[in-house]
Amino acid sequence: MQRLRELARLVEAVFDDLEQTFSNYQQQTGLTCLSGCGACCNNPKVEATPLELLPLALHYYDLGQAEQMLADLQQYSGFSCFHYKRHSLDGLAGQCSVYRQRPAICRMFGAASVGSKDGKGRLSVCKLIKQERPAAYESVIASDCTDAPRMSHGKSRIQQLDFRLGQQDMPINEALIVALEKVLFQSSFSDTESTGLVA
Repeated sequence: MQRLRELARLVEAVFDDLEQTFSNYQQQTGLTCLSGCGACCNNPKVEATPLELLPLALHYYDLGQAEQMLADLQQYSGFSCFHYKRHSLDGLAGQCSVYRQRPAICRMFGAASVGSKDGKGRLSVCKLIKQERPAAYESVIASDCTDAPRMSHGKSRIQQLDFRLGQQDMPINEALIVALEKVLFQSSFSDTESTGLVA
């Protein structure tokens, strides 16, 4: 378990850096997420790696809730991220219930540079931000956009911490299931070592 905890601390350090980098860019350009908007959270197909969900899985483990959360997720058939709390019937308004432990994709989304065929990258901005802040969007598009942080660079920083847990993107709820299973599996070995029992 100690290795997982150290890994989670490294992930959280990258999270803090990514959040500052992407947030600073979005604030400077005026292309910040809309207050109370949860359109992207309302989509269960948003992908993350199990490594990005490791801090959250350990959080549930420390609260003694990992097994229950795993069971709840395995039975969940909702149409959004499991941790998204809707404030409207259509699900466009709401909030994250685990904001501090949210994965890297949630920290980078909104306005950022994404890969393009020419390898230079292109600006990607949420459709709702474009609609609500057209002047800011047009102003940024008129510039060269080369200072926009790249989402792929953020993802690769996470992946480099642990190839196995950080390599495969999957729907966010599935990624948390894998992270919880990893934590619970490792904890069973830790319990065996601390009690002297053999499994």
